[in-house]
Amino acid sequence: MTNTDPKGFVRAVDHYRRTDFGLYLARPLDGHPNIAYFRTWLLPELGLKVGRWAAHPGQTLDHDVYIDVADIETGAVWRSVDLYLDVLVRDRVDLRVLDTDEVLEARSAGLIDDAAARRAFERTFAAVDGIAAAGYDVEAWIAAVFKVTLTWTDVRQ
Repeated sequence: MTNTDPKGFVRAVDHYRRTDFGLYLARPLDGHPNIAYFRTWLLPELGLKVGRWAAHPGQTLDHDVYIDVADIETGAVWRSVDLYLDVLVRDRVDLRVLDTDEVLEARSAGLIDDAAARRAFERTFAAVDGIAAAGYDVEAWIAAVFKVTLTWTDVRQ
């Protein structure tokens, strides 16, 4: 019941749920100035981590869904490697892609290879196309892909 964040900190997880199509986790986001709670689905088939975050009282976020493009390994321990690109979605309004510069800089610096950069862009384009075609409704797009409804359990005290 832990999650190791990108900086290597091991965090307690409130809730895990494994399904045929992915892994869900929910946990507090300690120490972040804006985000209080982190809920995400790891979707290995799509190479995406789809998250809905809760802001601290009095704070607002400029998106409803935050999507990390990643390589995701499954098994007894799940592991994800961020591929730098992110998609931010405002429900039924619009989306934007972030960090194109970061993936290109990572490729130039040799931090990722050509295949990883290609996967990052292909997954991003597929997500953008699918989400836009679904009227900027991430859950509707996921439902069309997997024939499931994403749920967002939140067990904050």
